[in-house]
Amino acid sequence: MRFATAALAVLAVTTAHAEEYNAIQADKSAVAFVYRQMNVPVDGRFGKFAAQLKFDPAKPAAASASIDLDLASIDAGSAEANDEVAGKLWFNTKAHPTARFVASSFRPLGGNRYEAVGKLTIKGRTQDMTAPFTFSTQGRAGIAEGALTIRRADFGIGEGIWADFGTVANEVQIKFRLLAEAQPNKK
Repeated sequence: MRFATAALAVLAVTTAHAEEYNAIQADKSAVAFVYRQMNVPVDGRFGKFAAQLKFDPAKPAAASASIDLDLASIDAGSAEANDEVAGKLWFNTKAHPTARFVASSFRPLGGNRYEAVGKLTIKGRTQDMTAPFTFSTQGRAGIAEGALTIRRADFGIGEGIWADFGTVANEVQIKFRLLAEAQPNKK
């Protein structure tokens, strides 16, 4: 009986302190990528994005997330590269200014590891994606960090003369770090 009472007390304390992390701090968050050009890794990032997150590590099934990338805010390493990838053969930012990921479900993987399952849309093409991530806390902030690999051909990124995967690899790793402030869950 004492064990059951102690277990209920621990559960009550844990539930009372459950928090939902939902106030994204854009200035402390980042979306970056790595690709290989002529077999040399090249790093880049997106300077502008909007993200929404509602995540309580105690209730991952109730979580939601979306992120919208401003594709014209790309930093691919040089002004010339930025202009090229904004063009029609790459992102075609005039016709498709944003890329969007919307998570439809979250799965715990054990410890502080999770998966966000959803759809990624780039250039009007949508693919199912799974984004593994870790979630840690620092004071009142929660940090979701992860990476996923996309195939640029699935989204028509790098068409025409750029379709040769010997020059620019098909695989692109997208890395993200989202920092969100915690808000107590409402009962």
